[in-house]
Amino acid sequence: MNAGPQAPIVVEAESFSGQREDDVRQWHVIPAPDGAPAVADADQRKQAAEGASNGSYIRLLPDTRRTHGDKLIRGENFSPEAGKMAIISYSVHIETPGRYYVWVRAFSTGSEDNGIHVGIDGEWPEHGQRMQWCQGKNTWRWQCAQRTEKQHCGVPMEIYLDIETPGKKMIEFSMREDGFTMDQFLLTTDKNFRPE
Repeated sequence: MNAGPQAPIVVEAESFSGQREDDVRQWHVIPAPDGAPAVADADQRKQAAEGASNGSYIRLLPDTRRTHGDKLIRGENFSPEAGKMAIISYSVHIETPGRYYVWVRAFSTGSEDNGIHVGIDGEWPEHGQRMQWCQGKNTWRWQCAQRTEKQHCGVPMEIYLDIETPGKKMIEFSMREDGFTMDQFLLTTDKNFRPE
């Protein structure tokens, strides 16, 4: 018997277990861990100072498409297909199967760093594609919305993963736009849950 929605599973973005398909774009922890080359510029340091959980986050670099005027290059600074570029993985234990809504806490500075894809165990379901942010520029903001042809800013609560069996799962994110900046993600079976 299911007693109702499970408590949300919250994961720090910098606690990834690995990344692949990263020869063109890579995820970087900011600020860089001790001994790693620093990749943070002044804007990135400002972001971390303004409320990233644990004072660190990840960013997809290099960021060459910052404005709509910058050239869009498929397979380099934009990836419309999920699971093709800059995949970052997280090992997560799922106790109860079900539909898990995926929320991500991201920092977007413009219109060209506000999209990502989410998948599970190497699969990229339709409802994990084109996760989108439009509001709350230059602030950390939670979102669970899917970009569609009719709703460019995303349809709320349409980003989810259907998990059929309990156990260890690999939750994965892949590039849609370079420059994407992520602090945390969470999984919840409660469609009415809203992160603070």
